[in-house]
Amino acid sequence: MPLIAPLSTDHDAEVMALATFFNETLGFPPNSILTMQRRPAIAKAFIGLNKAVMENRGRVSAEQKRLIGYIASATAGCRYCEAHTILAAGRYGGSAERLAAIWEYKSSPLFSEAEKAAFDFALAAASIPNGVDESIAANLRAHWDEGEIVEILGVIALFGFLNRWNDSMGTTLEAGAENAALANLTGAGWNKGKHR
Repeated sequence: MPLIAPLSTDHDAEVMALATFFNETLGFPPNSILTMQRRPAIAKAFIGLNKAVMENRGRVSAEQKRLIGYIASATAGCRYCEAHTILAAGRYGGSAERLAAIWEYKSSPLFSEAEKAAFDFALAAASIPNGVDESIAANLRAHWDEGEIVEILGVIALFGFLNRWNDSMGTTLEAGAENAALANLTGAGWNKGKHR
């Protein structure tokens, strides 16, 4: 049971107008937004931040951003965000093979050296304590320009917020996200945990 139940999609028309962004990324407005709308300014600010972070301005693709979010969320242990990011990665072109091989990224030919550097960075940055060292930073800089690094870290930081929000709330997982996680993550030990 969630700490606070989500409100209905007709609770705040302005928030829901902004939340149409999630219809593209997920196919539905997430329960995290439906909970945030109890304080519309938080929901609106979060949606604006999400749009800015997930906008593609360089070579970091929409699919890659969702896989970075997945690695950060899995590292933090947020089952809700793991399900959402794997669903969105698939919606943005992630093949079943890439989604299934995400935890073998270091040795998999399905991922470029640039992606591997970004995923190593996501894993280290989402760890407690933070594991980003000069070796990881140098490898990241070897593959990505400064603007792209800002985009990558923006994704990791965005999901840091979401991981804490959704795990603390025990946000109820939507059927679409649960189905995507069951199809792609059960081999990695995924379960919905508290997000019932």
